[in-house]
Amino acid sequence: MSTETVLNNYINNEWCRSNASEYLDVTNPATAEVLGVVPLSPSAEVDRAAQVAADALVEWRRTPAPDRVQYLFKLKNLLEANFDDIARTITLECGKTLDESRGEMRRAIENVEVACGIPTLMQGYNLEDIATGIDEIMIRQPVGVCAAIAPFNFPGMITSWFMPYAVACGNTYIVKPSEKVPLTMQKIFQLIEETGLPQGVVNLVNGSEATVNAILDNPTIKAVSFVGSTPTARYVYSRATANGKRAQCQGGAKNPIIVLPDADAEMTQHATTESAYGCAGQRCLAASLAVTVGEAREWFTEVMTDAAETRVVGYGLEEGVEMGPVITPESRSRIEGLIQKGLDEGAKILVDGRNSQIPGYENGNFVRPTLLGDVNPSSEIAKTEIFGPVLSAIHVDTIDDAISLVNAGRYGNMACLFTSSGAAARKFRYEAEIGNIGINLGVAAPMAFFPFSGWKDSFFGDMHGQGKDAVEFFTQKKVVVERWA
Repeated sequence: MSTETVLNNYINNEWCRSNASEYLDVTNPATAEVLGVVPLSPSAEVDRAAQVAADALVEWRRTPAPDRVQYLFKLKNLLEANFDDIARTITLECGKTLDESRGEMRRAIENVEVACGIPTLMQGYNLEDIATGIDEIMIRQPVGVCAAIAPFNFPGMITSWFMPYAVACGNTYIVKPSEKVPLTMQKIFQLIEETGLPQGVVNLVNGSEATVNAILDNPTIKAVSFVGSTPTARYVYSRATANGKRAQCQGGAKNPIIVLPDADAEMTQHATTESAYGCAGQRCLAASLAVTVGEAREWFTEVMTDAAETRVVGYGLEEGVEMGPVITPESRSRIEGLIQKGLDEGAKILVDGRNSQIPGYENGNFVRPTLLGDVNPSSEIAKTEIFGPVLSAIHVDTIDDAISLVNAGRYGNMACLFTSSGAAARKFRYEAEIGNIGINLGVAAPMAFFPFSGWKDSFFGDMHGQGKDAVEFFTQKKVVVERWA
């Protein structure tokens, strides 16, 4: 293990070597090249970061909000200046195409921009003379030390759903990036260091399961944000709340798109292809079920078969590549096993992406776009989150049947409808029991000033990430009733 490649933690504005006894290789999923070595930091280092953040909180929460956001303005400019370098790092360690990485960073920067509005967003309200000579005001104050436990699929964006808002609201912060993709956050923290943020306001601790448990159990940490699979989200939420913490935990998804006969075929094909196969299907807003209604079945199957067969798969840094690898060999094996499970349950393989070999990248974790037809809505493949480039097609007779199918699912992250009918669109958005709705869109990704609104088993908590929800999550309300003689 070369000491030059070992990643450091960032605690109290210092880059420090972990005392970890275990390390993991960080590998490029397209080439299997080792990019670095990440420490699995012990609980003592989480405890140190929490104490440093608690010490910094004393002065940081007293810093005026207009002064706090000046550091975010600096961070926004630094992110812009280093935009392509960070995007390239995302592609190297995560596998997505360079354009997808750029799109991710654009969304990250948008959240920093919105958080710069905290002097307005954090305002309370008041009322004079609630009784004779008595006034009442509501003010928002920071929660304290907060932490993010981030996933592998968006190493640059997800932390920005939380950290900028928390810091702008006067909290101090700890970031635990995914051990699979820690390099992006190393670069972003180098930029955070350049902003001149006071000591201890923002800290970085690398690690895995033991590091997560240390965050969940540390009494100094008052709030936790998490994005990942539903079983892990449920675990994090349960353990965090049992320890008296606020928690917002984004889980998995099984996102359906509904295609009506009057949908525009070209637009539907393009949007569905980008949704199902963009980022190799490794995002919580990826379409994984296509529900055709009535006469849409024949033409939709034809255009999607063509789209899946012709999508260019390869190394995300190369020109013209439209889809990269999945994150690990284990993910590839799991996805291919689920495809076989679908076939065993009676589905038809329309486009088979298994056993893919990309010339020059034979060691990469590639699964080509896959399309399954005649999927039984009651089968496991129709219910299980695959988190890979696999689209399962189901057919129903009416929009009411489609809505019933959507609402019967355990997840509630996203559902999209393709139609030319305003009446059908309104019916769908009104009746679908889903947190993020798309109409003639394949990815209903909320902008930074709206909440990322998952429902059911896709979210555990009350306040979501981004926008006003983030401000509510990272502040606690204080009501003052006062009378002066």
